[in-house]
Amino acid sequence: MAEIPEHLLKRAQEARDRAAKAAGADAPAEAPAAVPTAEEPAEAPTGAASKIPAHLLARSKSARSQGAEPTAADAGSTVAAATPVAASTPAVGGPAAGVTGPGGHTQRLLTVVKSGSIQDLKAKPMDKVHTWPHLLIIEFVAALAVTAFTLIFSIFVNAPLLELANPNETPNPSKAPWYFLGLQELLTMFHPMVAGVTLPGIALFALILAPYGDRNPEKSPEKRKFAISLMTVHLMFWSVLVMIGSFFRGPGQNFVLPWQEGLFFDL
Repeated sequence: MAEIPEHLLKRAQEARDRAAKAAGADAPAEAPAAVPTAEEPAEAPTGAASKIPAHLLARSKSARSQGAEPTAADAGSTVAAATPVAASTPAVGGPAAGVTGPGGHTQRLLTVVKSGSIQDLKAKPMDKVHTWPHLLIIEFVAALAVTAFTLIFSIFVNAPLLELANPNETPNPSKAPWYFLGLQELLTMFHPMVAGVTLPGIALFALILAPYGDRNPEKSPEKRKFAISLMTVHLMFWSVLVMIGSFFRGPGQNFVLPWQEGLFFDL
């Protein structure tokens, strides 16, 4: 049998004392009723006032006659079929003397059950959404905002265009736009086939294969060292080529020092 907490035992004893005093004040000539203990359950009332089925009473009597306590299943059936005790009855090993429930029934507590939910339902967070409409709507709104900004900016600021090209006069040096200066710088170092096809193709192919080589599921940058390092090396290599072509190339695409020869590019 489950151990009954100490505070419940004290509360039951106080209730039994109060019930005994009340019974003694009402009928002093009568002998006090015996208080059933936790090991010896109280006798259920019989006759017309009893609400317990006859087969349960017979099973309980046969068990007591054999000198064995009723099993947990029998006791559970008896408690389930009996009428609940009144709210004033303390929930301890046995009811107080003189305190009964509806119909004069008394029951003993079999165990102390902690209150709480039987099923613990927890919602699992979902970190995935559908591409349409969640992602595509955001990208479409961002594209509209950038287009509107570019249109408004172009109304107030003119593009830095030079005069009309003169086919009889070639500017020296003749530099490509800044986003092509990396390729132009490679052309000064390697054969056009290597600088224009082989090296850029290898770089793009390496970037395409990068997600298949790095299968790290983490999203924070400090835990994606391989991917961050690969992209950093790629950007730094291209940035160095662009800076060399912008600041360190003079007439005839010769290497110059900008703080001595000046800058040979137009904004």
